[in-house]
Amino acid sequence: MATTKPSITIDINQKQSPIRDEKKESRVREQLPTPKSSQTHPQRSSSANDDSNASLFFVGTATTILEWEGLRLMTDPNFLHAGDHVHLGPGVTATRRTNPAVNLEDLPPIDLVLLSHYHADHFDQKVEAELRRDLPIITTPHAHKHLSSKGDGEAFTSVHAVDAWEDMFVDVSPQSTSPRQPRLHVTGMPGKHVGDGLLSKANDILGAVPPTNGWMLELGYSSSSPEDFTNGYRIYISGDTLYVHELEKIPELYTNVGKSIDLMLIHLGGTTIPGPHLPILMVTMDAEQGLKLVKLVRPEVTIPIHYE
Repeated sequence: MATTKPSITIDINQKQSPIRDEKKESRVREQLPTPKSSQTHPQRSSSANDDSNASLFFVGTATTILEWEGLRLMTDPNFLHAGDHVHLGPGVTATRRTNPAVNLEDLPPIDLVLLSHYHADHFDQKVEAELRRDLPIITTPHAHKHLSSKGDGEAFTSVHAVDAWEDMFVDVSPQSTSPRQPRLHVTGMPGKHVGDGLLSKANDILGAVPPTNGWMLELGYSSSSPEDFTNGYRIYISGDTLYVHELEKIPELYTNVGKSIDLMLIHLGGTTIPGPHLPILMVTMDAEQGLKLVKLVRPEVTIPIHYE
């Protein structure tokens, strides 16, 4: 007997601020600010009709906002400003070097958050304090445990745990009566802040650096069957990972079997701990590892993020 995949439904007609009621200072914006520049993929001739139905807005670091079929999905929310500090582990801090393209309080309605892991440069202290508690979040089991178990009314109430190679559907409440309904297929991809070997095994025991996911995000449509899904555009988000052997399964399941990856958002930066002046351990890919992953996965378009 087939097992039905877990799923949630997002009603895009309920335009809610991502901010808690007591934190709101003014009415909710309807749109994101106009980007400084933009590019289109796939490329079309100037004479072709513009049938684009998705856009990706880069906020900064690992934070992006995907708009598709009336849905707004935000990745790894970090809205700190240049000079602000975050705590990343015992004796380890980081300083933000840039300002976000939009402030947290100036966001339009957000329907869903995709969180790669529970680290303050991906879910900062301001975000954790001010986000609406019932905002749906898809994340790792580790982050799910932390976010959903807070006391004193601080727990997030709609957190969904997806581990590496697990998946779920997100159904988008339709804007029309069309039988072709928008649906996201979200699959956890492997990721490791600490590379293969003894250090990785030690970190699994000590828990000094939290577990992290990448994501395969497929934008598609379904009809009548709960398991029916037709992919239209496939996005791979690497998450904060080094190049580890688990990543080599990705082309086996996708690229090499005709499931091409249209876009990859790759987290780079070559971050070292405890810091750049004492680089004992690298915890995110540098340019060399990033290029190796691009050659492995072979996406049509690659956009580096999380490097500034």
